[in-house]
Amino acid sequence: MRLLPRFTKRHAIAAAAVGALTLGALAALPATNAMAAAGCSVTYTTNQWTGGFTANISIKNLGDPISSWTLGFTFPASGQQVGQGWSATYSQSGSAVTARSMDYNGALGTGASTGIGFNGTWTTSNPAPTSFTLNGTVCTGTTTPTSPSASATASPRPSSSPSPSTPPTGQTPVAANGQLHVCGVNLCNQNNKAIQLRGMSTHGLQWFANCYNDASLDALANDWKADLLRIAMYVQEQGYETNPTAFTNQVNTLVDKAQARGMYALIDFHTLTPGDPTYNLARAKTFFAAVSARNASKNNVIYEITNEPNGVSWQTIKNYAEQVIPVIRANDPDAVIIVGTRGWSSLGISDGSNSTEVINNPVNASNIMYTFHFYAASHLDNYRAEVERAAARIPLFVTEFGTVTYTGGGNVDISSSTTWLDLLDRLKISYANWTYSDASESSAAFRPGTCAGGTYAGTGVLQESGNFMRTRIRTADNF
Repeated sequence: MRLLPRFTKRHAIAAAAVGALTLGALAALPATNAMAAAGCSVTYTTNQWTGGFTANISIKNLGDPISSWTLGFTFPASGQQVGQGWSATYSQSGSAVTARSMDYNGALGTGASTGIGFNGTWTTSNPAPTSFTLNGTVCTGTTTPTSPSASATASPRPSSSPSPSTPPTGQTPVAANGQLHVCGVNLCNQNNKAIQLRGMSTHGLQWFANCYNDASLDALANDWKADLLRIAMYVQEQGYETNPTAFTNQVNTLVDKAQARGMYALIDFHTLTPGDPTYNLARAKTFFAAVSARNASKNNVIYEITNEPNGVSWQTIKNYAEQVIPVIRANDPDAVIIVGTRGWSSLGISDGSNSTEVINNPVNASNIMYTFHFYAASHLDNYRAEVERAAARIPLFVTEFGTVTYTGGGNVDISSSTTWLDLLDRLKISYANWTYSDASESSAAFRPGTCAGGTYAGTGVLQESGNFMRTRIRTADNF
């Protein structure tokens, strides 16, 4: 059966989505007349290369709650300059730097923290600032400026360890596995052990941003015990093309939130209509250059460079991949990159083809995997048989699947979903379920209206698909 564009329904719900966002709500806002914080502490850490550096800043409010903030500091050396930044709006006058909060991270309660950062340049030296102000008040709490390494390298590639400002602790998925890589047909951890990641995909950030807050991501990490958050950033459909800076910042913030909880973050360049990925080639290069430079020091990031190519040949997809992958590799040579496949990422099955075209003509790059998507009520034994055949030859990652029909709706097919997940478990194929949202469709994990409240943990807020997926994901990992 042809895999038709199930997203017709998914897009139609945008108008009725709870808390649907306007473009203005996504854009950076100037600081308001927020109460000055009575105290604060700052951690400033950097990685540098010849002439450039990445700075990550953790801000903790030790005073009264504030609704927005302005962080100020002064570069100690001449020639230090802020370049591209994230999670704040930056300005610089001489050596004085000001960073203003975005709409989504301005509110800081007492004891609350947020992370921001930027890529910068330097000329003769690159010492760290030692004094910071928050809303005009000097931070009297502990500040931890960390000077960059004295050794400079020719590559703008920082260390592959997580940012020191938000290290995963305990036996989180990232703490247990570290930097992932592809070995043979498997996804492997830092100990070269084949592993499987299990998690959830967001819905479109332009429609369901209110579903991805600290409480919901705490529930995903701690109650669901998920390994993975897939961040579905639509390019069209009121997505990235309307405000590239705002959507890039939104993605980076979710990467940080996943990192802080020890989960892997799968950055999904969610192309669908038009189905030819080369239509968005320039946008893809711009986006992935930005997010790979910004997140190169993290070991929890995986890149999905095109969601569901359709109406094009495998050769077209391959050509696109071989132009986008070098952009990521220039900044982040170690990260796993996932390439979409023909026929809505069905390995060509939904176009009447199969995985042979990929096996015989693979992408000319290393450390990559190939995408497979399915919807359990629509895609049955013939799809499963092709996955089993392909998995013996090429590394697969199920970056999206549903327990329902390809429309995103209909009855939850527990039997087929169970058969699918048993197969993926046996083959150690990682997966993300569609969707961790409260969309008005049966594929959504949460009951409609959940994201307008504050409760996400437990089964009381879940639909049938969410209950099923929570139970499957909560079973012990084999790391």
